[in-house]
Amino acid sequence: MGMLENKKAIVTGGANGIGEQTVRLFLEHGASVVIADMNADRGKQLADELGAKAAFVEVDLSAPEQIGPMIEQAVGFLGGLDILVNNAGFGIYGRTHLIDPADWHKIIDVNLNALFHTCRHAVPHLMSHGGSIINTASVSGTRADYGFNAYAAAKGGVINYTRNLALDYALDNIRVNCISPGLIETQLTGPLRGHPDAFQSYMDNIPMSRVGSPMEIAKVMLFLASDLASYVTGQEIAVDGGVTAWNGQPRFPKHFGDTVVKG
Repeated sequence: MGMLENKKAIVTGGANGIGEQTVRLFLEHGASVVIADMNADRGKQLADELGAKAAFVEVDLSAPEQIGPMIEQAVGFLGGLDILVNNAGFGIYGRTHLIDPADWHKIIDVNLNALFHTCRHAVPHLMSHGGSIINTASVSGTRADYGFNAYAAAKGGVINYTRNLALDYALDNIRVNCISPGLIETQLTGPLRGHPDAFQSYMDNIPMSRVGSPMEIAKVMLFLASDLASYVTGQEIAVDGGVTAWNGQPRFPKHFGDTVVKG
């Protein structure tokens, strides 16, 4: 018996990357899942591959008028709702004076405003019996990140919006948490990984000295969605190889090995 047996979940941005691996893991653990994504070709292909307990609903999360109908269509397929994963997101690199205002607004719309709209429509379905909302934030929302001003602003908003939702709906037994991934091997980080010098500078600041996998994020999604996290709400969980734990100073194991240095 799986950790999410008979649970009903929606995963936005579920057609690729972290979202896809979350969908696969939720299904493996007994849930029924709706993949909500704007990539119709990939979303339909994935739902067909995964079988009768998976379905695809096309949605552009930058268009608020599409979000309510997406939630209702998903709930209709699932027969209810227990878990909402707000995973969809994207970013554009560029300092403030170079960013097109239209790009700024779209990044805020998809990464932050869409969460308000999905939660606004999903919460009434959760209030009668409780459930779990999981938002994908980012270490860029915890600390500044060169050139990702709009993305960092949006993800910082996601983190505090998560805390506020958790307070507002705690007595309705709706748990709300967020995950802040570090450098993960996804489409979003593909351009960075394609620039060796920039990529190495990021790697130099990851204590575990490696890129994370989408499945490593999905496993934390599974924990937060399950009863294992029944007393966990309002939390930001960084899954980042130690990035946010490190103050940026030279790492002793790298420079001194096992030497004990007394100062």
